[in-house]
Amino acid sequence: MAKARKPGIQEAFLVRRVLSVEGLSEYQWEDLVQDLNHHPCVDMAERRPASRLGIAYDGSHWSIDELLALVTARGGRMKNGWWARRKLAWYRFTDDNVRANARHEPHCCSKMPPMKRK
Repeated sequence: MAKARKPGIQEAFLVRRVLSVEGLSEYQWEDLVQDLNHHPCVDMAERRPASRLGIAYDGSHWSIDELLALVTARGGRMKNGWWARRKLAWYRFTDDNVRANARHEPHCCSKMPPMKRK
């Protein structure tokens, strides 16, 4: 059975991320998770052990950079290790692909492709 999603969340463009966040107190964590769960593009956000943030959001409307801006505004920052930077680059790449796929208008297979006029 499929999980019920928030209204407006397109399941085809739902992406799941796990980020290691540092610099947040217990109160700031609760505030951040509550704000994320009330955001219209976020399906689910939770604090995981070892100061990790688990989040699922609609990639056609939101991106990892907007999430990082929200975390930074709350006083947190992402870990700065090699692996964290590598994951962040991969997340940005896949977010760009999701947004491009959401904007793409498919053509019907039984129609001829549009011809260029000279």
